[in-house]
Amino acid sequence: MITDNNSSETKISASRRIEHALVDSITSGELEPGLRMDEIGLAEKYGVSRTPVREALNRLVAQGILVTGEKRGLFIAEYSREELGQIFEAMHEIEITCARIVSQRLTLLTRSEIEAAQAVCMKAAKDGDRKKYLRANEAFHETIYRATGNPYIAEIANRFRRRTGPFRARRFLNNDDLISSAKNHENLISDIFSENSNKATNGMRNHMTESFLQALKAN
Repeated sequence: MITDNNSSETKISASRRIEHALVDSITSGELEPGLRMDEIGLAEKYGVSRTPVREALNRLVAQGILVTGEKRGLFIAEYSREELGQIFEAMHEIEITCARIVSQRLTLLTRSEIEAAQAVCMKAAKDGDRKKYLRANEAFHETIYRATGNPYIAEIANRFRRRTGPFRARRFLNNDDLISSAKNHENLISDIFSENSNKATNGMRNHMTESFLQALKAN
């Protein structure tokens, strides 16, 4: 039996492309919690069969981003305020750990990558581009995760960030919110770049506490 490797690779590529696109739309708040995933509609949107769409959706279920509803179908996960608070609490500790590790492992490369990610955030904030800022904010924190040099910690942190994305997005109501968030990044970067693990830990703790309190207030 001859296997069509090109066909298999194309299917995998399409599946990953759809997965990444959905994660981007969900974490940026473009797609709201509770929204039902339309398998047929997604297949038409991305110009593929339903198979790669189904594979992408199944991976998002495994990550906790999508859940099976009481009615047939998959939905973007919704949480009660208590559940959201518990998730934020766990994410809070992981973010703090990342900041502490990064402060101890800084290199010229990781410094430049964090600074570049922040530059994109600041520009989007000054431009008043909410959609672009939300994506840039995700990328900024993901850059910090990668800077730990530990892919396992980075993956855990990324999973929490993806699950909470649409809830955190609701706190950004106007341009002032974008500017305030971007400026808070500057303080956080200063604390991490100090290479003092205690300062970095406290800096991230303050940053995430403020962020989560505002997110809970908005939900």
